[in-house]
Formats: sequence, structure tokens, C-alpha cells
Amino acid sequence: MRTTGVTWIATVTADRTFYDRVLAREGPDADRVEFPAYYPPRRITLQGTEILIGKRSVSQGLHPDIDLGIAPADAGVSRAHALLHLTPTGLTVTDLGSTNGTSLNDSDELIPAEQPVALRSGDRVHVGAWTTITVAAEPG
Repeated sequence: MRTTGVTWIATVTADRTFYDRVLAREGPDADRVEFPAYYPPRRITLQGTEILIGKRSVSQGLHPDIDLGIAPADAGVSRAHALLHLTPTGLTVTDLGSTNGTSLNDSDELIPAEQPVALRSGDRVHVGAWTTITVAAEPG
């Protein structure tokens, strides 16, 4: 979706620095989640106004716009983990009460569940044990 002349792009990566921070703080699932040997970055153009981040579940009827269940899947990501919301003036992220929470940039502090947090171009959204989604506004 365009917001004031820009298109928002999300780039999904396996983030070793974030993974190391999760291990250091003995975060949830740290003992059972391994960093993937290979995970090519995925670039996704954000479409619509609400973009679900999570893992697909046919039985639960969940089909996330940013599906993190594609192998190698980050076991620390919830089925319905977070929601990006595009408005005419910007972008927010809301943690949907995920098991392991959502953090931003270099912070280990989790954002509050069910409360939208404004994002800026270049912000990094951390979910699970090693997944980072970098959002960027590109001129339209």
C-alpha cells in the first residue's frame, strides 16, 4: 500500500545478532531453536492495510501475509504473531499476544501486546528466535 507517495517493503532475514541476544537472555525456546544454515532474504511488498505476520495453519484458517512457516521455520514464531497496519500516514506493528513477543531494533524489551507501535523506515521488527523483518518506505 502507498502511504503519502511511498511503497512499504518488508525484508525477512535470519538475524544472527538477534538470535545471539535471545540465547544470551535465555529467551523462550532458546534451548530448542537452532539458527538456520541457509535462509535467503525474502522481500515482500506490503499490500492492503493489515498484514498478518505468523505461520500458516490450514486447520486454524490462518494464511499470514508474511508467512514464517516456510522452511526453515523459526519455531519461536506464533501462528498469529503480529500485525502490521498501513495508514495513509505511516506504518504500525502490534504484537497479537504471541508466546515469545515482539521487539524492535536493538531493544530486548518486548513491545506491549495489543498496542500499536509506530514504525519508521529502516526499523527492524524481531519475532521468534531469529527472524527479523526490516521495513522500508520506498519512493513511489
